[in-house]
Amino acid sequence: MRVNKKYSCLPAEEKGIHIINIRAIEDIGYDQHESTLLNSLSKNPDADCKYGLYFRDGKRKVDYILVYHYKKSSAGKSLARRAQHNDSSVRSTKQDQPLPGKAAQLEMGDSEAHLDYHEDDKRFRREEYEGNLVEAGLELERDEDTKIHGIGFVKIHAPWNVLCREAEFLKLKMPTKKMYQINQTHGLLKKINSVIQKITEPIQPKVAEHKPQTVKRLSYPFSREKQHLFDLSDKDSFFDSKTRSTIVYEILKRTTCTKAKYSMGITSLLANGVYSAAYPLHDGDYEGENVEPNDRKLLCEEWASYGVFYKYQPIDLVRKYFGEKIGLYFAWLGVYTQMLIPASVVGIIVFLYGCATVDENIPSMEMCDQRNNITMCPLCDRTCSYWKMSSACATARASHLFDNPATVFFSVFMALWAATFMEHWKRKQMRLNYRWDLTGFEEEEDHPRAEYEAKVLEKSLRKEHKHKETDKEKLTWKDRFPAYLTNFVGIIFMVGLTFAIVFGVIIYRISTAAALAISSTPAGRSSVRVTVTATAVIINLVVIIILDEVYGCIARWLTQIEVPKTDKNFEERLIFKAFLLKFVNAYTPIFYVAFFKGRFVGRPGDYVYIFHSFRMEECAPGGCLMELCIQLSIIMLGKQLIQNNLFEIGIPKMKKFIRYLKLKRRRSLDHEEHMKKKQRYEVDYNLEPFAGLTPEYMEMIIQFGFVTLFVASFPLAPLFALLNNIIEIRLDAKKFVTELRRPVAVRAKDIGIWYNILRGIGKLAVIINAFVISFTSDFIPRLVYLYMYSENGTMHGFVNHTLSSFNVSDFQAGTAPNDPLDLGYEVHICRYKDYREPPWSENKYDISKDFWAVLAARLAFVIVFQNLVMFMSDFVDWIIPDIPKDISQQIHKEKVLMVEVFMREEQGKLHMLETWKDKDKRKGENCNNHSPRLSRSHSGSLSSCHSYPLDV
Repeated sequence: MRVNKKYSCLPAEEKGIHIINIRAIEDIGYDQHESTLLNSLSKNPDADCKYGLYFRDGKRKVDYILVYHYKKSSAGKSLARRAQHNDSSVRSTKQDQPLPGKAAQLEMGDSEAHLDYHEDDKRFRREEYEGNLVEAGLELERDEDTKIHGIGFVKIHAPWNVLCREAEFLKLKMPTKKMYQINQTHGLLKKINSVIQKITEPIQPKVAEHKPQTVKRLSYPFSREKQHLFDLSDKDSFFDSKTRSTIVYEILKRTTCTKAKYSMGITSLLANGVYSAAYPLHDGDYEGENVEPNDRKLLCEEWASYGVFYKYQPIDLVRKYFGEKIGLYFAWLGVYTQMLIPASVVGIIVFLYGCATVDENIPSMEMCDQRNNITMCPLCDRTCSYWKMSSACATARASHLFDNPATVFFSVFMALWAATFMEHWKRKQMRLNYRWDLTGFEEEEDHPRAEYEAKVLEKSLRKEHKHKETDKEKLTWKDRFPAYLTNFVGIIFMVGLTFAIVFGVIIYRISTAAALAISSTPAGRSSVRVTVTATAVIINLVVIIILDEVYGCIARWLTQIEVPKTDKNFEERLIFKAFLLKFVNAYTPIFYVAFFKGRFVGRPGDYVYIFHSFRMEECAPGGCLMELCIQLSIIMLGKQLIQNNLFEIGIPKMKKFIRYLKLKRRRSLDHEEHMKKKQRYEVDYNLEPFAGLTPEYMEMIIQFGFVTLFVASFPLAPLFALLNNIIEIRLDAKKFVTELRRPVAVRAKDIGIWYNILRGIGKLAVIINAFVISFTSDFIPRLVYLYMYSENGTMHGFVNHTLSSFNVSDFQAGTAPNDPLDLGYEVHICRYKDYREPPWSENKYDISKDFWAVLAARLAFVIVFQNLVMFMSDFVDWIIPDIPKDISQQIHKEKVLMVEVFMREEQGKLHMLETWKDKDKRKGENCNNHSPRLSRSHSGSLSSCHSYPLDV
C-alpha cells in the first residue's frame, strides 16, 4: 500500500481497523463495502469515540475541526471509484492510485474529468496544508461519511509533545506543584465576610470554581526544561480543552500553504473557500437523558437559564470554557448590572419625591388655576386660535415629576456613580487578572489578516511585473488613501443622512400639529402636543432601529476597504466607526429636543419659518423637559425590547426552525441514515458561527449613554436598564452555550478600547447634564426669580414673570387667527413664554434685562456644576486605588515564592554536583592507592575508574 510519508497511520488496535490519516482513504481507493464490513465488526464505533469527541481509536481527543465542501461526480467520487473496483482488482487499484501530493501532475480518471479547476485547486491546497499540519506535529483524521452530504470534516488532535512545545512558545502560565496560603482577613472583617457569605449563599451558583479558595497553586510560564516544577500526574487534564484548542488555532494560523505562490494561513484559506469553517468542539450535549456531566451542561444549568437570574454568574467557569476575553465581557456586564441597583434605588426615590411634591408645586398650581385666565398666543398661523394656559395643566404637573430640585442632586449622584463604577471595574479586573494568572501578560502582535495578505500579494505581483522586484511588500498610507477618502466621505454622508431624517421628523411634527389644530373638538386640540410627540418619537424609534442595522453593515464595509493588518486593528477601527454612527443615530433626536427645540422660534409677529411656510416648534409652557423625558424613555425602552431582546431571541429561533425544517426534509428522504445519532462536530457545524463581542458591547455602551447622558430628564432610566440587563445576561449566556459554535479562547487582560469609550461617555455626561439642568429645565429661572424678583420669598408669580405680552394688532398680515372669538371673547393682549419688553414699552418686544440675568445664571451654573462634579469624580478616581491592597500583596508573595523555588532548585543542583565531585574524588583516591603490580595487571579497572566522571 502506497501512502505519502508525511501522512502517518492512526492505529486502532482495539478494533483491528487500520485508519489512514487525512485523505489517504480517498486517494488509495478505499472501498466503501470494506469500510462497512470492518465497521460491522465493532460494537458501536460512534459510542467508542463518544460521538465525535475522540478519534476512532477512542483515545485521542478531538481538539479542533476543519470543515470543507467537496463535489463528487455521478453522486460522488466514491461511486466512480467503486465502478473502477468492479472492473479491476482492488489491490491493483490501490497500488496504482497516485500519491496525494502528486495528483496534479498525473492524468486523472474519466470520473474526475468533469470537476472544474477551482475545486481541484482547493483540494490541492487542502492536501498541502494538511500535510504541513502533520509535519508540525498534529495528528489528523478525515471523515466524509457524514449525514451532511457534500461536507467533509478533518479532526485535529495535538499530542503531548506538541502541547508542551506550543505552551512554551505562547508563554502560558500553568499551575506548579507549589501551593501557598491566600491571605485571609482577621478580626471584625473576617466575621463580616462570614456573615455576608451565609446571607449570599442561596444566590451563589453551585459550581466548584465559584467557591472561595484558601489556597492557590503557584503559576509559572510553562517550560519543557522545568517540567518537574509542574504537576503532571494527569497529563490528559493538565491542558484543558480551552487551552488545547487555543494551541491548535495558533498552529493553524502559523502553518502556511505556498502552492498559490504566496503564504496562506487558515484565515486566508477560510476567506478563499478552501475550508468553509474551523472551530473547536463543545464538551458535549447540554440536555437530554443519560448525558454525561460536562462543563457545557453545568453552564446551561447554573448560568444560561432564566430560572437562576437572581444568582451570581460562575465567571471562573465561563472563563474556563470560553476563555478570558468572553469571561471579561460577562464579568464587566455583571459589575455594570450590580452597580445599576443603587442607581435605580436613588432614581426611584427622586421620582417618588416628584410625585409627593406635585401638589405643593406653586408654578404648576398657578398654571392649573382657572381664575388666572391667562390667554396664550396661537401655536400656529391662521388655523390655530388663542388658548387658555390652564389647558396645559396636565403637562405642567407631569413636568414636575422630572423637573424638581432632586433632579440636580441625582445628576451629581450619577456623575459620581459613573466614576465609582469605572474604579470598581478596574479593581475587579485586577482581581480577575490575579485569579486567572494574567499578571504580566502582554498581547503579542497578531498574524496578518487574509485580506491584507491578498492585497500585499496583489501589490507585489504588480510591482514584480513592472520592476522585477521581489522584496517583501507592505501597505502604506498611499495604498490606503482611496479607502481613507471613502471612509471620510461615507461617514460625513451618514451623519448628514441622520440629520436629514431628524429634520424630516421636525417637518412632520410641525405640519401634523397644524393639521390637528384645525380639529373642531376641544379634546383634539388639547391633546395636540401629546399626539405629535408620541407619533414622532415612534417614527424616530423605527428609523433608529433600521439605521442601526444599516450603519453596522456600512461600518464593517468601510473597515474592510481600509484593509487593516491584524484582527485587533480591524476590531478597533470597526468599533470606532460603528460607535460613532450609532451614537449619532441614537442621540440626535434627543439632542434636538434637549438643546434646539424652542430656542429659535422668534416671537409673535416675527416668527422664524422653514421654507417660508412652516413655523418652528415651541416648547410647552412647562418647558421641554417633559417632552425630552418622553423621547428618551420611548427610544430607550423600544431599543431594548425590540432590537436587543426581540431580535436576539426571535432571529436565532427562526434560524433554528428553518434548520429543523431542512433536517426534517432530509430525514424523510433517508430515514435510516438520520436515525443514527449525529457526531459532535456535525451538530456543532449546524450552530451559528461566533461573530465577535462587538455587537454585545455596543448595545450595552449605548444603554450606558442613555443611563448617564440625559439622566437629569429621566431618573427611571437606571431602573429600566437594570431590568433589561437581568434578562440580557441570561439571554447572552443561553446564546453562547446553546446557539453558537464554541469560539476560540482568546487571552485578554482588559476590555480594550471599550474602557476608553466608557470614560469618554462619563466625562461627556457631566457636561450634557449641566446644560440640560441649566437650559432645558426651569431650575435656573426659578432660582433667579426666587432670589432676585420674588416679593415674599416664594414662587408665587413665577409663571407670570416668565411670560411676555403681545398686542394682537401687531400680527403680520395673514398670520392672525381665522377665528379670533374662539374663546368667546375678543382678545387684545396674548401671552407667550419669553423674556421680552411689553408692547407699551419704548423698545417693545426687545430682549429684556431679565433674559440676560437668567442667561448669566445659566452659564455660571454650567461652569460651577461641570468643574465641581469633574473635581469630585477625579477625587473618587484618585482616592480609590486601581489595584486592591490584598491583590498587590498576593502578587508580591507569588514573586517571592517563585524566587524561593528557583533558589532551592539551584541549591539542590549545587549540592548534587558537590556530591558527585566527592564521589569522583574518593573513587580516584581508591584507584591511586592500588599497588603498581596490581594496577599494571588491572589496567582496565584503572581506566574504568578514570572514565567515571566522563560517564556522569
